[in-house]
Amino acid sequence: MKGNCAVVRNEQSATAIGKIADSRASEPTDSAPESKRWRETLRDGTVVLIRPIGEDDIDLERRFIEELSAQSRRYRFLGSMKSPGDKLLRRFTHLDNTREVAFIALLGDGAGEREIGVCRYSAQSNGVTCECAIAVGDEWHGQGLATRLMQHLIDAARRHGFASMFSIDAAENHAMSDLAAHLGFQRSEDPNDATQVLHTLDLKAATV
Repeated sequence: MKGNCAVVRNEQSATAIGKIADSRASEPTDSAPESKRWRETLRDGTVVLIRPIGEDDIDLERRFIEELSAQSRRYRFLGSMKSPGDKLLRRFTHLDNTREVAFIALLGDGAGEREIGVCRYSAQSNGVTCECAIAVGDEWHGQGLATRLMQHLIDAARRHGFASMFSIDAAENHAMSDLAAHLGFQRSEDPNDATQVLHTLDLKAATV
């Protein structure tokens, strides 16, 4: 997987996506933090640990973002960024468990532990829609890691009662579109920005 889902930058687009959700769906009520861990084997045989991100993971997250290629950072943040600031890193690692979930993929342990992928979602104000984002280290593209991360994220969103999940991505990010299609997301044009597309997953109907 060569592309990365992106954080929403366009509030009007996010609102439009939110309207797609079934307004009659029950609101998420489970505010307990995610605690599950998984060992996943990638296509090349590498075994990675996937677990919820924690408050002690700031340095792991900083290094991961800084080591992404310029293109991967641009796809992830829909803009240029070289190094994340402390405020952003705190937001990424200190989650509001009533509305956010994030998983990281790790190699090694102890002082040698290294983050090679991360995914997350954040609830929208309507209570039934969540926005997703994912990034995978450039050297780990094509190993199936993005699919494994997103499957766990989608499962978490379903457990927490969300009706739909979406991302706003660069239109040129074809790898992201391929991943989204594989996972059952529907692609549409962003009505507010011709350089972006919307990917939406009906969590009540799709099975991944």
